Amino acid sequence: MIYTPLDKIVVVCGPTASGKSELALRLAKELDGEIVNADSMQIYRGLDIGTAKPSPDQQAAVRHHLIDVADPDQLYSAADYADAADKAIRDIISRGKRVIVAGGTGLYIRALVNGLADLPSGGGDYRKDLQLEAERIGNDAMLEKLRCIDPVIAADLHPNNLVRIIRALEVYLMTGVPLSRYQKEHGFSANRYNACQVGITVDRQLLYDRIDVRVEQMMAAGLLAEVEGLLAAGYGRDLKSMRSIGYKESAAHLNGELSGEEAVRLIKRDTRHYAKRQRTWFKADKNIMWFEYPEKFGTVLEYTFNFYEQQEDNDNGQGTF
Repeated sequence: MIYTPLDKIVVVCGPTASGKSELALRLAKELDGEIVNADSMQIYRGLDIGTAKPSPDQQAAVRHHLIDVADPDQLYSAADYADAADKAIRDIISRGKRVIVAGGTGLYIRALVNGLADLPSGGGDYRKDLQLEAERIGNDAMLEKLRCIDPVIAADLHPNNLVRIIRALEVYLMTGVPLSRYQKEHGFSANRYNACQVGITVDRQLLYDRIDVRVEQMMAAGLLAEVEGLLAAGYGRDLKSMRSIGYKESAAHLNGELSGEEAVRLIKRDTRHYAKRQRTWFKADKNIMWFEYPEKFGTVLEYTFNFYEQQEDNDNGQGTF
């Protein structure tokens, strides 16, 4: 059997406000690389301040991919992301550059590195019908419908995560098999890339302090005006993008449902809860090597540089890390 080594990529992950974007930028400069975004909200055009999107100067310093690739009302799944990221990675490697994937959306990273279950492609009549049904009966009713079909998947979903609810329902309608069964059999055990995964570890209280500061900075930078502009452009509050942290609270304040102080408090609280979920997700992945940042930047740079410099070991038919 002829062994074909997998393409090498570096993945920078961790909770929000841990410093992923800055670390990825520094690594890309040192390793002559380009950055592939793995944040599910930074893909949306117009959602800039509330998603902590890399600034124009940062994007000019190092080329970024998969930022501003979808409109706020566009459904964008993990499978869509993996397909687009594959194309970006092939392009980067073809130009002799190195790949730095950076973001905090665990499912996106898992889909890219390990793949998704071999599911039927969607996007046709089933999906359109389910989207229309969701508009008619609401997200809660759609989640309850999924719970009757696939309680395992439903247990992990919030009503606001309509994209995944619709996808799970779509898979069942097309195949008669629950999505959870596909995922159990697949096990996310495949390796699509030779990935060097770097996680940023931060003291919890320090992380929460950073989150509080970031939220205050977002408000000062004009988050309310950004949300007001999106609403004025016709992007409704029920959209997945507009239900994300920072946007739903800001929209509620603009609609007179929350005071400014309460909106800020809820954004900080929900961001801390989100960071906790991210830490739990990534800590479960034994392939991630954890580093303090910025204290250990030199160690991270050496680790990733050695990863790229090591040659594939074909003596036993396997690549070395």
